[in-house]
Amino acid sequence: MARYIAYYRVSTAAQGRSGLGLAAQKALVERFLGDNDQVLGEHIEVQSGKSDTRDILWQAIAAAKRLDAKVLIAKLDRFSRKVSFIAGIMEQGVGLVVADMPHASDFQLHIFAALAQEERRMISERTRLALAEAKKRGVRLGSNATALAAKHRQQAIDHARSLAPVVQPLVDQGRSYSAIARHLNTLGIPTAKGGRFYAETVKNVVRRLPHGDIHSCSQKGLETSH
Repeated sequence: MARYIAYYRVSTAAQGRSGLGLAAQKALVERFLGDNDQVLGEHIEVQSGKSDTRDILWQAIAAAKRLDAKVLIAKLDRFSRKVSFIAGIMEQGVGLVVADMPHASDFQLHIFAALAQEERRMISERTRLALAEAKKRGVRLGSNATALAAKHRQQAIDHARSLAPVVQPLVDQGRSYSAIARHLNTLGIPTAKGGRFYAETVKNVVRRLPHGDIHSCSQKGLETSH
């Protein structure tokens, strides 16, 4: 029978809430565990793999020491991207067990981590060289993103102008952004993204109307009135 403290890392809070990544890690751990093995605690950390700041990990290590258990992780690459970090954890006097490499020794874990780190370095270097070569050939990097941003700006302008017959009279009456937002929501008119209007949303719409800068200036201080 083995005793473990399970440690899981997800890169973002959204991954933690949705289970994206976390569910796969837990499935690996479940498949690894034997019938008589015990998981005495679970620790989930939301942190980038590039960061060595791991408050939750240190809590897991402390719990493992206190309970005479080993730290169990799902995959080495979900644990850290740095050989030095992994080596430092192994020196804490707590056994580190990787679910998808159950028979790997500490030495082998060092080797696997070193190979993964070198592969990432090589990928990064190849990408850097490819971008530099493309730039030499006159390729305009990021042009797709620029075009997409311009498209989205035009869509926002078109949507704002489609609302002009409703919004402009209310602006001319001196109605606040909040009041206009409530009116649009009452009419069931969606925003450009299909959501509800708020004072800031209306403010952006007004700025995109013809002479929007003038109207938005006249609205200063009125956003929360009426």
